[in-house]
Amino acid sequence: MVMTVANAPVSYGVFGLARPDRVPLPSGERLLDLVRRAGYQGIDSGASGLLGTGTALVDALDARGLRLCGGWVDFPFAGTEGAFAEACERARPLLDDLALAADAQGGPLPVPTLADAGSDLRRAHPGGGPDLELDPRSWSVLVDRVERVAEEVRERGLEPTFHHHASTYVETPREIERLLNDTSVGLTLDTGHLVLGGGDPVACLSRWRGRINHVHLKDVDRSVLTGAAGSAHPIRDVWEKRVFVALGRGDLDVPGFMDELAATGYGGWVVVEQDVVMLDPGDVDRAAADQIANREALRRWIP
Repeated sequence: MVMTVANAPVSYGVFGLARPDRVPLPSGERLLDLVRRAGYQGIDSGASGLLGTGTALVDALDARGLRLCGGWVDFPFAGTEGAFAEACERARPLLDDLALAADAQGGPLPVPTLADAGSDLRRAHPGGGPDLELDPRSWSVLVDRVERVAEEVRERGLEPTFHHHASTYVETPREIERLLNDTSVGLTLDTGHLVLGGGDPVACLSRWRGRINHVHLKDVDRSVLTGAAGSAHPIRDVWEKRVFVALGRGDLDVPGFMDELAATGYGGWVVVEQDVVMLDPGDVDRAAADQIANREALRRWIP
């Protein structure tokens, strides 16, 4: 099967931890142009409306020969019913756009990427641990809500995936195993977040290969995570200190992971994500150069 490579707005500083007070962020149009020029085949939607909506989104992608690979949607799966209902309402326009793009673009379909929204407690303790896990009752609520959202996705003709993520209730390998055992959703294996949660990407790829339907590829500098121990704001600190680096410059065995991924017969999207917080105007050019280098680093597996 053939893998398809995409990039994401987070690689250019456009995500929840952004600092537009320090550096103006690129527009949706600019992001599309940067991703196309770097040689990627697709792009993640980012926040709903970032790249446009409806037919305007489809036209903007088509004009650049890009496909939509997916879109991030997080939910307070362990929160109140009211907060969860509000998140579902906010998510529906993005899910509708993903379905519209799927009908228009052909080829590999976009994959709606579900995630837990986490909590202040988890954000204060990145990496997780058994004492931070949900109790059985709260976990049951999470599972039920994941399945409810998954059904909404499938009603639109798409297949959902679940993204384990730092500082959420699905973070560690143990929590990921629990989710896979108790739900029907596929898994986004994110190499960077897996390392942050204490996992080995190559070993976990082999273990979960039957459920992985989306891949986010990140390289990680573990020393940044270690240096954030005791910080009052550990998540912001590790992101701003560039815990995610260009492929081949961190602790991830990129060739080993990609060789194993190819050996599994994986044929979905490989989304390069190098989350970066822009703190200096020079970071804009640096981010663009890193994404070109990242694309070239993958030519061996995805020409």
